[in-house]
Amino acid sequence: MRKNINSLREESLNYHSQFPSGKIKISPTKKYSSQRDLSLAYSPGVAEPCKEIARSSIDVYKYTSKGNLVAVITNGSAVLGLGNIGALASKPVMEGKALLFKIFSGIDVFDIEIDESDPEKFINVVKAIAPTFGGINLEDIKAPEAFEIERKLKYELNIPVMHDDQHGTAIISGAALLNAITYVRKNIQDIKMVVSGAGAAAISCTRTYKQLGVKPENILMFDSKGLLHVSRTDLNPEKKEFVVNTSLIHNLEEAIKNADVFIGLSIGGILTPEMLKSMAKDPIVFAMANPDPEIDYNLAVKIRPDVIVATGRSDYPNQVNNVLGFPYIFRGALDVQASMINDEMKLAAVHAIAALAKEPVPEQVNIVYNKKNIFFGKEYIIPKPFDNRLITRVAPAVAKAAMDSGVARNPILNWKIYKEKLLDRMGYESKMLRMIQNRARTNPKKVVFCNGEEYDVLKSVQILSEEGIVSIPIVLGNEDRIKCLMHENNLDVELIIIDPEKEKNREKLEYYANILWKRRNRKGLTLYDAKIRMRTNDHFGAMMVDQGEADAVITGYSRSFSLSLRPMLEVIGRAESVHKTAGMMILLTKRGPLFLADTAVIPNPNSEELARIALMASQVVQGFDIEPHIAMLSFQNFSSNSKTSSKVSQTVAFLHKKYPDLIVDGELQPDFALNEFLLASKFPFSKLVKKRANIFIFPNLESGNLTYKFIRGLGNIQTIGPVMLGMRKPAHVMQMQSNIEEIVNLSTLSVIDAQIRKN
Repeated sequence: MRKNINSLREESLNYHSQFPSGKIKISPTKKYSSQRDLSLAYSPGVAEPCKEIARSSIDVYKYTSKGNLVAVITNGSAVLGLGNIGALASKPVMEGKALLFKIFSGIDVFDIEIDESDPEKFINVVKAIAPTFGGINLEDIKAPEAFEIERKLKYELNIPVMHDDQHGTAIISGAALLNAITYVRKNIQDIKMVVSGAGAAAISCTRTYKQLGVKPENILMFDSKGLLHVSRTDLNPEKKEFVVNTSLIHNLEEAIKNADVFIGLSIGGILTPEMLKSMAKDPIVFAMANPDPEIDYNLAVKIRPDVIVATGRSDYPNQVNNVLGFPYIFRGALDVQASMINDEMKLAAVHAIAALAKEPVPEQVNIVYNKKNIFFGKEYIIPKPFDNRLITRVAPAVAKAAMDSGVARNPILNWKIYKEKLLDRMGYESKMLRMIQNRARTNPKKVVFCNGEEYDVLKSVQILSEEGIVSIPIVLGNEDRIKCLMHENNLDVELIIIDPEKEKNREKLEYYANILWKRRNRKGLTLYDAKIRMRTNDHFGAMMVDQGEADAVITGYSRSFSLSLRPMLEVIGRAESVHKTAGMMILLTKRGPLFLADTAVIPNPNSEELARIALMASQVVQGFDIEPHIAMLSFQNFSSNSKTSSKVSQTVAFLHKKYPDLIVDGELQPDFALNEFLLASKFPFSKLVKKRANIFIFPNLESGNLTYKFIRGLGNIQTIGPVMLGMRKPAHVMQMQSNIEEIVNLSTLSVIDAQIRKN
């Protein structure tokens, strides 16, 4: 479903204006709690690093954040999709770029918007502020000025400078081109290429293709006025590089005949079906105009089944996405303190990205994109943005190229340690959530929401529908109240409203009641009682899932957890062989996702129940392609002096004997379980040494629930859950009064739950 424009506008404005305004902030990296800390951070202690830098300028990387700080700089003259909107209006876009740098590669960014259109003055401003930064990312500057600005800054500064609009697309599409040509078994030196577009990105892309082996005489480039021809007098120096001298070709239609490759960086729809039909065997089409490609992907593959298509869109295969490149290119350049980003470094990124697409794809990536087996081919010639391997492939390749080409001032000596540090820099807390959402989006499900008369639930439903996570949202409750609430809050979403109390649902209610009565009549339930229960939203919603009329059910917003869980157990029940269900919370943290259980259901589990909880939790974690590392928690470390610790000790002994390959240990206090160095120093025999614990099993409900509620109350960690373990079908109970983000997260996980069960 396409997003309602008014709704998107309002939501975007709210997103950016919520306190604190904007998308980025500055956070201290050192202690500052005591007067001693402050005297070191500022006067008088700060004088000492200043003296060292004055003696040796290279020490600025040792004593300041320069080595991990990039400036994203623009004048707002060519903002993607918006044009020349000026420096001030471009700031939200630059903050967005800063956010991408941080979450994908751990690089800190200051966004700088310079209100200056004169190239020389712009260059002078950037030169004046350059000492602050380890690198400069130029962004959204119009051509041809962008070429001059980048060229002069690269020459005059001794830090990496890159205009991503030019080189980002060139690097990613260059990798795609190498792989596409390899797949169709053509020689890059023999291919005929047609380029539609002659702006900064098109010029830079085509220069990269020439460096990769495409012959200049085999390239025909078109701008808005036609072919770049020697007879034209309106061309800037960059365009003149690609002029041809031919009287045989006058337009794009003539040029495309028997062409092997079409590169589109122009406008949507310019490549017609007839043009595509006239291309050579096994044509390669990169239709990179956004949001509408030069030719629609589905139309292209229908017309030419032998075509390989790449676009700039995420809903089609082979997305040419700059995020595959710039975070890791700057990462590698910063880590060796490179004086520039040269052609050798950019080509190293091209080849690293291309090579990664040929490697076997980890199961985690398959899971994210809901594919059984992603492999190198027509629909996979460049890696996926959620591939965690990108940072450990591209950044080291760029760093090594900087070293080999003589522009690195701080060469890397231990590549194994370097790659481990790269993984630690990634924003795991946000990456995990993006992966979950992307996986759910690949195969959306029909979800029923029992608390339909609540604004937070309806707003969550709108988000889930717009994001393509839920295919058919069903909300239960009074139809008039729900419609009134939607109207009052401008909620524009297509959904199904069902009121179990309404007369028109009487036949369905009777049918459901009979099913429930037959199941539970020997447990004291009368048919009359079954009919009464089926009038409640929770029972009705659970029965819809039980009967296959919905894929998952979400409840719990308006009532306590125990009251909301009871109908789920009565109607759907536990899975076979499951003695008791349990609840697990997922915390999205900087060290990766942490799984806490049981936080919701079993008050005081015995040793056998603790083992079952641990095993059920490990199955869920394995579903995310994460190896389970289980810490069995207690208030004592490896001591059985109490009933609680003795219970945990028995559980661990059982698991060690029955499941010797399972990485599990305890009894452990939480601080030892979380601190691998502390654990190794005190208890080197533990199975969790050199393994980061990610599943934490609490000895009882009180400890688990209190811990989770305490963390949730801090408000700075995203949570998903409770995830119900051991249910026969997808049924999840949120915490009472969950916020919109928590409802969306749990609903997204319920879709994945349904996907896994369907498979």
